[in-house]
Amino acid sequence: MTRLMKYFSEGRTSGKHTLPFVVILLGVTILASAANLFLPADSALYVSTYTITLLGKYLCYAMLALAVDIIWGYCGILSLGHGAFFALGGYAMGMYLMRQIGDRGVYGNPLLPDFMVFLDWKELPWFWLGMDHFWFAMLMAVVVPGLLAFVFGWLAFRSRVTGVYLSIMTQALTYALLLAFFRNEMGFGGNNGLTDFKEILGFSLQADSTRVGLFLITAILLAVIFVVSQKILSSRLGKVVLAIRDSESRSRFIGYRTDRYKVWLFVYSAVIAGIAGALYVPQVGIINPGEFSPINSIEMVIWVAVGGRGTLIGAVIGALLVNYAKTRFTAIMPDAWLFALGAMFVLVTLYLPKGLMGLYGQLMSKRRTANNSNNTEESQA
Repeated sequence: MTRLMKYFSEGRTSGKHTLPFVVILLGVTILASAANLFLPADSALYVSTYTITLLGKYLCYAMLALAVDIIWGYCGILSLGHGAFFALGGYAMGMYLMRQIGDRGVYGNPLLPDFMVFLDWKELPWFWLGMDHFWFAMLMAVVVPGLLAFVFGWLAFRSRVTGVYLSIMTQALTYALLLAFFRNEMGFGGNNGLTDFKEILGFSLQADSTRVGLFLITAILLAVIFVVSQKILSSRLGKVVLAIRDSESRSRFIGYRTDRYKVWLFVYSAVIAGIAGALYVPQVGIINPGEFSPINSIEMVIWVAVGGRGTLIGAVIGALLVNYAKTRFTAIMPDAWLFALGAMFVLVTLYLPKGLMGLYGQLMSKRRTANNSNNTEESQA
C-alpha cells in the first residue's frame, strides 16, 4: 500500500502514475457495478442504484475538476467560469433527452417539449433541430463549449488579460449565461430547465442496468481523459505550458506565441467540462440554469485546491472528497454547509497551499530523509 501511494506522491504526474490510477478507478467501478447487478438487495455487499448514481455524479465532478486543474494548475489561469462549459454540455444532452420523450409528455405533443407547449410555442426553434440524433447532440456537447472557449480565449489572451481580471471576466461570462438561460424566450425551459427524461438510446433511464452502464461509461471516459491529459502535459507542449505558467514574459521573449498555447489549452479544458456535463445530466435527471451559478465554478476551484493543483490526481481526489463531504454534511447541517466550504478553502490556502497531495508528498519526503539518515548512521557504525 505504501509503495502504491508513493506512486501518487512523487512530484507532478508522470507516466508511472497513470496505470495505478486507471486500475484502481476501473477496478472499483467494476466491483461496485457487479455488486449492484448480481448481488441480492439484502446482501451486506450490495450497492444500491442510488449509490451507483451518486458515484457516477462524483466521477462527473472529478472529470470537471480535471478540466479546471489542466488550465489552472498547469497554465496558471484561474478560471471561475468552467461551470458555463459544464452546463452547456449538459444542456446539449438534455435537449437530446427531451426530444426522446416524444408524445409521452404531459401534453402528448410528439414534436414540442412540454414547456414549449405550455408557453404556446408553435414550432421547434432552429437550434433544437437535429437534437433528436444522439451523435449530433454529443457533437454539440463538445463543439459549443469549445467554440465559446475559443472565442473568449482568443479575445482575452491576445489582449494579454491575466490574473484577477481574467478570473472576473470568466465569472462574468457564466453569470451572463445564467441570466440568459433563466429567460423563457431562450427556449431552454427557463427557470425549470429540462427534466422528466425517459430514455437514452432506447434504454430506460430508470432501469438499474442503464444507471450502471452510465456509471461505467463515465469511469472509462474519466480514465481515457486522464491518460490523454497526462500524455499532453508531459510532452513538449506541456513543458511549454509550464514555462508559460512560471514566466509568460520569458516564454514570449524566446519566441513562443504564448496566447496560442493558452487558447488551445483553454479550449481543451472546456471540451472536457462539456463532456462531464453531458454525462452528468442523464444520471441526475435534470439540467437547469442553476448549473451556471458562479458559486458552482468557485466550488470547482476548491476541489482542485483541496486535492492539490498541478497534479491531475489531486484534482480527482479533491472532487471526490469534497463532494462526499458535501453529501454528508448537507444532511447533517444544511444551513452551515456553505460556511464549512468557505472555511475549508481558507484553511487549505493558509496551511495546505499544495493541497492533500502536496502534504502527502512532504510527509513521504521527510520519511525518506529519515530512512536515509538511519541507513547512513548504521553504515558508519
